[in-house]
Amino acid sequence: MRLWLLSIVLTAAGFAALPLHAETVASVTSPNDVITVELDLHEGRVGYRVERFGEAVIDTSALGFMLRGSGKLERNLELTAQSGRSFDETWEQPWGEDRYVRNHYNELRATLTETVAPNRSFDVVFRVYDEGVGFRYEFPEQAGASEWIIDDELTEFALAQPATAWWIPAGEWNRYEYLYNRTPLNQVTTAHTPMTVRTDDGLHIAFHEAALVDYAGMWLRRTDGRRFRAQLAPASEGWKVRRTLPFHTPWRTLQIADSAAALYESSNLILNLNEPNKLGDVSWFEPANYVGIWWSLHLETESWATGKKHGATTANTKRYIDFAAEHGFRGVLVEGWNPGWDGQWFGNGYDFDFTKATPDFDIEALSAYAKSKGVHLIGHHETGCAVSHYEEQMADAFAMNERLGIDVVKTGYVCDAGGIERRLPDGTITREWHDGQWNAGHHLRVLEAAAKHHVAINTHEPIKDTGLRRTYPNWVSREGARGMEYGAWGNPTNPPEHEVNLVFTRMLSGPMDYTPGILSLQGRGQTIQTTIAKQLALYVVLYSPVQMAADLPENYAKHMDAFQFIKDVPADWSRTEVLNGEVGDYVTFARQDRNSDDWYLGSITDENGRVLEVPLAFLEPGRSYMAQIYRDGERAHWEDAPFEFERESREVSSADVLTIRLAAGGGQAIRFVAR
Repeated sequence: MRLWLLSIVLTAAGFAALPLHAETVASVTSPNDVITVELDLHEGRVGYRVERFGEAVIDTSALGFMLRGSGKLERNLELTAQSGRSFDETWEQPWGEDRYVRNHYNELRATLTETVAPNRSFDVVFRVYDEGVGFRYEFPEQAGASEWIIDDELTEFALAQPATAWWIPAGEWNRYEYLYNRTPLNQVTTAHTPMTVRTDDGLHIAFHEAALVDYAGMWLRRTDGRRFRAQLAPASEGWKVRRTLPFHTPWRTLQIADSAAALYESSNLILNLNEPNKLGDVSWFEPANYVGIWWSLHLETESWATGKKHGATTANTKRYIDFAAEHGFRGVLVEGWNPGWDGQWFGNGYDFDFTKATPDFDIEALSAYAKSKGVHLIGHHETGCAVSHYEEQMADAFAMNERLGIDVVKTGYVCDAGGIERRLPDGTITREWHDGQWNAGHHLRVLEAAAKHHVAINTHEPIKDTGLRRTYPNWVSREGARGMEYGAWGNPTNPPEHEVNLVFTRMLSGPMDYTPGILSLQGRGQTIQTTIAKQLALYVVLYSPVQMAADLPENYAKHMDAFQFIKDVPADWSRTEVLNGEVGDYVTFARQDRNSDDWYLGSITDENGRVLEVPLAFLEPGRSYMAQIYRDGERAHWEDAPFEFERESREVSSADVLTIRLAAGGGQAIRFVAR
């Protein structure tokens, strides 16, 4: 078996006239000869190509940069050094979808140097897995320069085959909160990543990035036909990135698989391209489900602002603490507990105070009361995008959280894209993008400050996930897509296909705090486009180590049969298997509880009803299980019979095949209790 292959082709007369005849100067192949990356030079310009089993996936695509003050770094290049290595390890996640993760790749490091002054050089590093590719640029110290300002990144991704794409627009006002477009690839404009495509011959590819640190987030802009170019989120100064030398970029990633299910299972590639845990022991974070004063605020029956409708009162919070204690929930989220919510705070959060509570919220007494019940308050730090204002307070705020036993905090950045407040040293206020370089640095400053006080962070209106939870395991979840609150608001509500789209797009990047479990199925005057059984299945399908039971306590009291699954389902897993699925159509997950031998299954569909045959081979052979099944009723339908629901039990084993019937817009959830 070929572990890795490097080759240099030298010519005396130069390269052929056409890029098609560019010389391959180096190559690397994945551990099991599945994927090959080749590095080409043509008339001093460098490009890369990707093949899978000898078939082109990415045609020759350019590499390079536009640097301020010194022009393009993409021509007059020669290969001046190269090296390769193989790497294989298995590491343990402190929490996650899989307890153990294998990191197995072959690496090519190619040094490229200009043949003309100023003779700048850089490395391109490729890590090639059987499931995909990650590559990044590494810039050493340069003669006569202490820093580089990047105006544009010239990295390209030229797909070899026609394809269908699932994507949301980048550079628009609503951050990442859009319904997914499903279009031919040549109709994509500028897209956020992950962007998922399925070629006409059935190959699945997801484009994303890993380890986004001190750099601008990458958008994908279609330039021509099937060719895309990296477009970096801008900075207020006009450039995209400003860095002191030496430095390296994030990894540009391609997950490549035969099926949608295999594409999801390849997502550990993103984690593996991040640095190991920098925080040490994080056993103080406990994955768990939670409830909170939240859904009522979106229904507008209660308010964040103080006054007659204020939700975050001492009495109301005690009611939620009692409910959590009675039903086994560890956390109670409280939004609107602190000063700053009165008035126009959207994009204008200068009045928020994160170290004081409103007069009607006794945070000291409530923290003690929660502790006496075995419950933890979950903090909420909505910045209203006054981010420098927040940074001035966060150390004191996290110290207070630690003292009160508040070990998870939900942060928020509610404003239009491009509205992040940044205060310069001279006091001048500028505005940054949610995924720009400065805000990427802000989130790591939050994580580091929180970790000092054993606080985990769940970010809403975030920068996208790029696997940094491996390096900073207190970054436990985030939003970064249209969540359940759109079911309350309407305009429009999330359609039945939305969650299946999320699985194979947004969820490829990491955990999402989607806030499922709305068993009332009711928003502000409109019905949520789902069934009760689907709301249960989402706890298995959409992963997060902090999962909310988002509905009101009084609504759960009306649906205790279904509510039992939410009480039982864990938030931390030992193994995950994707049993079937198609992007935007349907998917079935099986996950094993990390703290028992039980397994859980979740299956959901779009607006079309389906019957799926699901082998139970993931169960331990020779052992019997009691399958507690929560399914759509015979007449269930998201439009006119969403409450049709059945619960049953039957004994099963790994030799069985279950027939799972999913109603239109429906789902099925199963707990397999080991005997």
